[in-house]
Amino acid sequence: MSSLVIVGTVAFDAIETPFGKTDKILGGAATYIGLAASQFGVDGAIVSIVGGDFPKEYIDLLSNHGMDVSGLEVVEEGKTFFWSGKYRNDMNSRDTLVTELNVLADFNPNVPSDYRDAEVVMLGNLHPLVQLSVIDQMHNPKLVVLDTMNFWMDNTLEELMQVIAKVDVITINDEEARQLTGEYSLVVAAQKIMAMGPKYVVIKKGEHGALLFHKDDVFFAPALPLEEVFDPTGAGDTFAGGFAGYLAKTGDYSYENMKTAIIYGSALASFCVEKFGAERMINLPKKEVHQRIQQFKSLTQFDIQLT
Repeated sequence: MSSLVIVGTVAFDAIETPFGKTDKILGGAATYIGLAASQFGVDGAIVSIVGGDFPKEYIDLLSNHGMDVSGLEVVEEGKTFFWSGKYRNDMNSRDTLVTELNVLADFNPNVPSDYRDAEVVMLGNLHPLVQLSVIDQMHNPKLVVLDTMNFWMDNTLEELMQVIAKVDVITINDEEARQLTGEYSLVVAAQKIMAMGPKYVVIKKGEHGALLFHKDDVFFAPALPLEEVFDPTGAGDTFAGGFAGYLAKTGDYSYENMKTAIIYGSALASFCVEKFGAERMINLPKKEVHQRIQQFKSLTQFDIQLT
C-alpha cells in the first residue's frame, strides 16, 4: 500500500461562530488532514510537534485512526501551538484573535525512517522552510502536495517560491491565487502558478467548490449546498486530506484520478463544517461518506439534449 507523510500543525483551537463558542479543542492542519486520510485506510505518518500540555488521549485518537505518531515530537516543558478565531455572520470571513506559536517556533521536522520512501507527501500549512526540510528528507516521492496561505506570501515569499518549485500539486484558495500571481482571472492565475513548478493547481472556492487545473484542462467540482455551516475551521485541511488520502490509497496520480480525489476531498470537507472542530470527522461512518459521494454525483450528472 502506498504510504502517506503528513506534515502540519497538531494544535489547540478556540473557535467562536454565530452558533456558539468552544474552549480549547483539538485542531491543527495535520489533525484534520490525518483524520480525512484515515477514511481510506492509508498507512500514514504525522510529522508535527506538541507541548507537554497536549492530552495523550488526542495522540491516541490519531493513532487509533491508523496514523503513525512516531514523528509527532512531544516537548514536555513546552506548550502546544494555539489559535483562536471568530467567524463573522457570513462564515466566509474570520478574525484571528490569538496565535501562540509556542513549541512550533523551533520545530525541526523529523520524518520517521520507515516513511522516507512514502509515495505521497502532504505538506500542510506551515512555514515554507519546515516544508522544504521535509521534502529534503524524502526519497523520491511520486507526489508532493502543498497547502499554503496568504500569511506565508506576505512574510516569507522567497522561501515559499522555493517550495512551490519543488511540488507537484498546490492547493490554495481563490484570494491567495490572485495574490500570488497578481491576476484576477483564476484561469490566468493557474497558468502562472503552473509556470512556477507545480503540474497541477487546485483552487478552493469555499462554498463555491474547487477548480483543478492541469496544462490546458480545467475540472470544476461543486460544493454540496448545506443547510447549515456550523464551523468552517479545518475544512480546507480536510479537503486536502481527502484529496491526498484518496490518491495515496489508489496509487494513481493521473489527472483523471485527481478529479475523483477532489470530489472525495469536497465530500469530506462538507462533513467537517457540520460540527465544531474535528468532532464530526472523528466518528464518521464510511456509509455516510458513500451516500454523500452519491449526492455529489447526482449534483453534476445530467444529459443535455442538443437543439
